[in-house]
Amino acid sequence: MGMTMTQKILAAHAGLDKVTAGQLIEANLDLVLGNDVTAPVAIHEMQKMTIKKVFDKEKIALIPDHFTPNKDIKSAEHCKCMREFAMEQEITNYFEIGEMGIEHALLPEKGLVVAGDVVIGADSHTCTYGALGAFSTGVGSTDMAAGMATGKAWFKVPSALKFVLTGKPLPWVSGKDVILHIIGIIGVDGALYKSMEFVGEGLQNLSMDDRFAMANMAIEAGAKNGIFPVDEKAVRYMQDHSKKEFKIYEADEDAEYEQTYTIELSTLQSTVAFPHLPENTRPIDQVGEIKIDQVVIGSCTNGRIEDLRTAAKILEGRKVAKGMRVIIFPATQAIYLQAMEEGLLSTFIKAGAVVSTPTCGPCLGGHMGILAAGEKAVATTNRNFVGRMGHVDSEVYLASPAVAAASAVTGKISGPSELGL
Repeated sequence: MGMTMTQKILAAHAGLDKVTAGQLIEANLDLVLGNDVTAPVAIHEMQKMTIKKVFDKEKIALIPDHFTPNKDIKSAEHCKCMREFAMEQEITNYFEIGEMGIEHALLPEKGLVVAGDVVIGADSHTCTYGALGAFSTGVGSTDMAAGMATGKAWFKVPSALKFVLTGKPLPWVSGKDVILHIIGIIGVDGALYKSMEFVGEGLQNLSMDDRFAMANMAIEAGAKNGIFPVDEKAVRYMQDHSKKEFKIYEADEDAEYEQTYTIELSTLQSTVAFPHLPENTRPIDQVGEIKIDQVVIGSCTNGRIEDLRTAAKILEGRKVAKGMRVIIFPATQAIYLQAMEEGLLSTFIKAGAVVSTPTCGPCLGGHMGILAAGEKAVATTNRNFVGRMGHVDSEVYLASPAVAAASAVTGKISGPSELGL
């Protein structure tokens, strides 16, 4: 039996000719990532070790993005810990205020991850980089510490699910809708410790930003990672952003998959995940009348330039509903600048939205958009667990930038069609 794409990457990094699902391996790492929530813990753990220097100062990335700009003294101390460690270790890829971004948008943009890499990050959405044909996965802070010290990590080789994408999405339907639809089918544990491998001719109709959003939310189905084949779009993205050499791995024709799903993209509607799980999905025409208090557009899932362009197309010449709070977070400084140069920020502000510097703040209920008891939000983020964005009696509805922007105008969960679009 052959190997999947993920299994081939792991085999190569373990120095093995072949691996099988369930096998324990030790793999060499191409990048180790941490943020201001997880890295301080890892730094303290590494300081307890006999190894005092990171394995490669070029292969560590530290990005304070969750509680930054610092929301309080504790978050400031966490960032100080990271900053001092980065200086002491002469870490090249430390990005703070002014040059930072939300980590999972920033790393591909900076060219730090390419096809064929093995990446661990002390953040569950590290699986985002599978859009480029890399194996990337979230780990705990202790594993991050070991990775920084040794450049290696232990993995159990995952089995795989195959998702064959066919057709072309309808207008306003994006990668966010596709992955919400899939999670609605298989559930939040439907891919538990498995690799979600996306293939099919429908991929040609999904942009890189669509793919980043889909790979990002693989963890919301319990997956170890999500991964896409490396096609011309992926190659072009890497050539535009990175000077690193990349290696393309392809699944064997006789690779083993536990199950195969076929997703016809042309039949999908805009999709909304109801509280309090990403699997509680409904197509937009079955949502009903749900008034909302806040809209958040951004995050590591949907804060890229295409997401902002989509929101701006809907908000252009319109006003957000009276009393509605609309907060827009470009995912990186470069995206922020591009949005400004394209006039998108002007559109947002004229519509009555506010635009923030890049931060994860509202997504995890950290700051800059906390919900009070009884409030409801539509968010382009990736999780809607109880209390995720604030009070335990608040509600978060996950949706695409198109649905979020339309909802901002109507004051209730709406698709673009309700605005005649």
